[in-house]
This record gives sequence, C-alpha cells and structure tokens, in this order.
Amino acid sequence: MVSAGDVVVVGRAASVQFAGRLGFTFRVVAVDARPTYAGWVWLDGYQLDNRGRAVARRRIFVRLAGLGRIRAG
Repeated sequence: MVSAGDVVVVGRAASVQFAGRLGFTFRVVAVDARPTYAGWVWLDGYQLDNRGRAVARRRIFVRLAGLGRIRAG
C-alpha cells in the first residue's frame, strides 16, 4: 500500500497514460479511500524533478502494483 509521504516512480506499469521513457517521481500527499477498480487508486501529490523539488501538483489514477517505491514517508 502507498501512504502520504511516500515517494514513488510512476511509469507505464502504473498506467498507459504515463508511458514516457523514464516516467516520473511523485510524492504522495493523500490517498483517496473511495473504492475503485481492484488494485487501482487515486493519489494526490506532487510530480518531482530530478532534484526532488515539486514541479506540479497532480491527481493521478494508477495501478498500485505498477508503482516503484523509492522511499516510504
């Protein structure tokens, strides 16, 4: 499971809409508790640049098994 404070890698494995070459890192601010499709979740947070700085606030719909964990919050 993913929780607030976690930093994850979002790419093609998380959703085809994120099919960029390397994907991007994302700092999770909140996980929507409402039910969705099994194994999928809405995440609120910030897309990070290569130095770990927030560059965009986003709300994304992803497959949990497709996220790469960098560090837990």
